[in-house]
Amino acid sequence: MKYAFGIDVGGTSVKLGLVSTDGELLDKWEIPTRTEDGGKNVLPDIASAVKAKIKEKGIEGDVIGAGIGLPGPVDEDGVIRKAVNLHWERTFNVAEELSELLDGMKVRAGNDANVAALGEFWQGAGKDYGDMVMVTLGTGVGGGIIHNGKIMAGVTGAGGEIGHLCIMPDEKIKCNCGNSGCLEQYASATGMVRLTKEELEASDEESELRHMEITAKNTWDAVKHGDALAIRVAEKFGFYLGWGLSIIAGVVNPEVFVLGGGVSKCGDILLPFVERHFEEHAFHACRDAKIVRATLGNNAGIMGAARLAVDD
Repeated sequence: MKYAFGIDVGGTSVKLGLVSTDGELLDKWEIPTRTEDGGKNVLPDIASAVKAKIKEKGIEGDVIGAGIGLPGPVDEDGVIRKAVNLHWERTFNVAEELSELLDGMKVRAGNDANVAALGEFWQGAGKDYGDMVMVTLGTGVGGGIIHNGKIMAGVTGAGGEIGHLCIMPDEKIKCNCGNSGCLEQYASATGMVRLTKEELEASDEESELRHMEITAKNTWDAVKHGDALAIRVAEKFGFYLGWGLSIIAGVVNPEVFVLGGGVSKCGDILLPFVERHFEEHAFHACRDAKIVRATLGNNAGIMGAARLAVDD
């Protein structure tokens, strides 16, 4: 059996997995992400963890390589141009540096959202489809585009930055990216909290949401309970997301959209709110795209990173 390592780097922890080349996750573990001192320890810590696992499993000579997903734009050569969450302020080739630390092991690098999309395409919700777009609905909105089984990363690695589509050009509030009117200002967990608060402030209508902390989860729970105000919020959320997906469909025409991230954990109740607005706004030749929920959860990044190494 041959193996690859999948490495998913986050701001607080690094998730690592040992994956067979046919796509079975054999082992996974985490190490802390040490971001102090400009994040200088991040790659050496990863290399030490990988070497220790190779020794533990006795698989020297059977590892074909490693893939790594990172929170920032990464180009096809493995060059990252700053990663704020890791305190990396420099532009450098991550793949080359990690390869050197791993004694010449083949390493491939990609943006974490793109890599998660590749994981879902390989062994998750996108497995039975062709071209795919993954949309990650968390604190913000991330995304990844898979065409002919490959990540569409773009020139600088910023391909698939779905959350920063401008869908409301008249918006006055700034997005974290510095622009205004981005999709993630409305169709993320943060966006849903905003929409809920706006709906509560707009009327005196009774709602269970007036008696609890406002979170995306609580709003979706209220939708499940039939709360009329919460349902209006879900309609607005579905409008923004469905509209955003229709724009994407007109550009890349995928067979399926895979919705992941924390918001998607509300269950299939999410899908009808999005589907009807997608169908309303999508170009007629794109309307048959399926919209499904992701299945790999936190393992998507590990699996996609391993696939980077397997593919090459």
